[in-house]
Amino acid sequence: MMRRRPSDEAGGERSVSDLPAISLFSGAGGLDLGVERAGYRITVSLDHDRDSCETVRANFPSAAVLQGDIRRFKTEEILAAGDLAPGEAALLVGGPPCTPFSKSGYWLEYKRAGRDPEASLLDHYLRVLDEARPRAFLLENVYGLAYKNHNAPWFEKLLTTCRHLGYHVAERVILAADYGVPQRRQRVFVMGSLEGTPEFPAATHSGPHETRTQWDESLLRHVTTAEAIGDLAGRDDLAEPDEHVNGRYGHLLPEIPPGDNYLFYTEKRGHPAPLFTWRSRFWSFLLKLDPNQPSPTIQAQPGPYVGPFHWENRRLRLAEIKRLQTFPDDYEIVGSRRSGQKQIGNAVPPLLAEQVARSLRRAA
Repeated sequence: MMRRRPSDEAGGERSVSDLPAISLFSGAGGLDLGVERAGYRITVSLDHDRDSCETVRANFPSAAVLQGDIRRFKTEEILAAGDLAPGEAALLVGGPPCTPFSKSGYWLEYKRAGRDPEASLLDHYLRVLDEARPRAFLLENVYGLAYKNHNAPWFEKLLTTCRHLGYHVAERVILAADYGVPQRRQRVFVMGSLEGTPEFPAATHSGPHETRTQWDESLLRHVTTAEAIGDLAGRDDLAEPDEHVNGRYGHLLPEIPPGDNYLFYTEKRGHPAPLFTWRSRFWSFLLKLDPNQPSPTIQAQPGPYVGPFHWENRRLRLAEIKRLQTFPDDYEIVGSRRSGQKQIGNAVPPLLAEQVARSLRRAA
């Protein structure tokens, strides 16, 4: 079956557009890059993180970049920075910080009870949507936001508010690998238009995932990590000082087969000298990439033994993380190595963002 690298499927071009867009919670600009490739133009960007703002400035030189807490910015200030009036923006995009809605939050009672103050950032996205009145909007978050648990009231509030504001709304949990991203990353997308009901784009790729036992053989197969980053493996010029995995568990990594994790060292797997009990660690502990499969979700803030690790038994390099997130090789990331991992790990893959934004543009 025919395979292509992610860069071949991306539009790759960012043309001058008369469709102005506002970006909130911009991060490294993955969502922004995708919507510009889809034909919009980022006129103003806002994020609280200094390095992220510098990254956006480096890659979106024509955008006005505001650094600070969205809760301290009036909508009129955001519009003024982009030289916009209410109703003039074609698109509002953003992904409010996902911590309040992630699976990791289930361990904390105050998050389960819906008392996380960070969840209020979703309200501020809706506040800007209400006051800026863009013709369309696009929001991305962890797919846990759509769970029918303590997150349900937030998700229902989001959908109900957007409809009350006059937007025709569509929502879907998307597997990034189904759209050519070499990563099994799941996120929820919510989009809306004042002019018509938007539809999500059809999947371009297919393959196994979790409990999926059948997939569409007429589509391209999921892009593998070897296809995405295999040509970078021997690049000594990309080596990083701290890429070797040492410490208490680092020496265990070479024995783990590609695609496996710490469970390799359990009695249930038949290891002659088990070191761990079954399901005693997070699934990503000592997790190694399989070159013949897409990557698991890239972590923004991994611990010392949290993968995915390269099949060559080292940490992934920033150049490889960018590829697995479908950022261009020449996309500039400002800040330390740790900051770069956080920025890229938290980003929306531009290839996926582009396809969703193109579909939304047809409705708007």
